[in-house]
Amino acid sequence: MKLIRLYIKMANSINQWVGNISSWLVAVVMILTVTEIIMRRLFYSPTIWSFETCTHLFGAYFMIPAGFALLHGSHVAVDIMYNTLPVRKRAILDIVNYIIFFFPFNVVLLAYGIKYASMSWATWETSWSVFAPPIYPLKTVIPVTAGLLLLQGLAIFVQKVHLALTGEELIYD
Repeated sequence: MKLIRLYIKMANSINQWVGNISSWLVAVVMILTVTEIIMRRLFYSPTIWSFETCTHLFGAYFMIPAGFALLHGSHVAVDIMYNTLPVRKRAILDIVNYIIFFFPFNVVLLAYGIKYASMSWATWETSWSVFAPPIYPLKTVIPVTAGLLLLQGLAIFVQKVHLALTGEELIYD
């Protein structure tokens, strides 16, 4: 049980740290966007790199903190009937949903993400624009996101199993 608590604490800590760090990407995107606007409107000198760089950074900002969002229950959910159920039945429903939907989706995302990222790294893939930035770091975000989601999802799954069996929240601090 001590090892399970350690795993949950580790998964939560990693995803909390990743979420805190990746939240700063939106500030970088904002600075780059404002810089591009100033360059374009005041100096009549638009850049060729700004749009694509912002798109790549925003893609990473959108995907990487998915485990953080799962940790804090921030993903979209329809809770109309779910909230009326007793705690143990909610835990059982969560367990079933994780087994049927969450784990299969994330395993496929991880497998195909590794495939796409490794193919991109093998060819040193770049975009087709004039700027032609490398695409392989962005494609690497896919398996990293899947890994962080699986890490957090397993921690939550274990907590739900404990809740369904005992009726008590698993304390890990």
